[in-house]
Amino acid sequence: MFLKRFFSRKPLNLINPPMFQSANFSSKAFITQRAPHFEGTAWHRDDFKEISLKDYFGKYLVLFFYPFDFSFVCPTEILDYSSIAKDLRKSNCEVVGCSVDSHFTHRQWDITPREEGGLGGLDIPLLSDQSHKISKDYGVLLPGGMALRGTFIIDDKGILRHSTINDLAVGRNIAETKRLVEEFQYTDK
Repeated sequence: MFLKRFFSRKPLNLINPPMFQSANFSSKAFITQRAPHFEGTAWHRDDFKEISLKDYFGKYLVLFFYPFDFSFVCPTEILDYSSIAKDLRKSNCEVVGCSVDSHFTHRQWDITPREEGGLGGLDIPLLSDQSHKISKDYGVLLPGGMALRGTFIIDDKGILRHSTINDLAVGRNIAETKRLVEEFQYTDK
């Protein structure tokens, strides 16, 4: 009886599951064009701060998106971004992480010790995008309200120079992001 019910079910659509169907990727982020403006509340160095794209004018910016706080791949990537932030600052580049979580959730994740599933203190701001506007403008928002893993390099004039968007299960190569920033800065000389 069980096998009959199991095999008579409609097959699962694993190639294009419903949460990914008819995605509204109405991105405003185009290479060689002005990066979409963003502003919002971020958690950074034990404080809530209002930040915007304008704050980074005159500097390069790595803006990266991740699905959710307290998720599986995210802590490794975010800790790696935080660890290269000091080196990038020496070359006039800042790093900002962004997800659809609240700034309060960012705070809790950051102050939670690593051995308990937290980040244990970061050297980069985590920007809240509860309205989903920033994620939508950068083309990483899925219909279910989750952001894909996106990495964007914005130059010192506010021009988008690089973008990559990964599927949820695949992490990023943070060293490659650093290399790309260095290459863009070198070619801009």
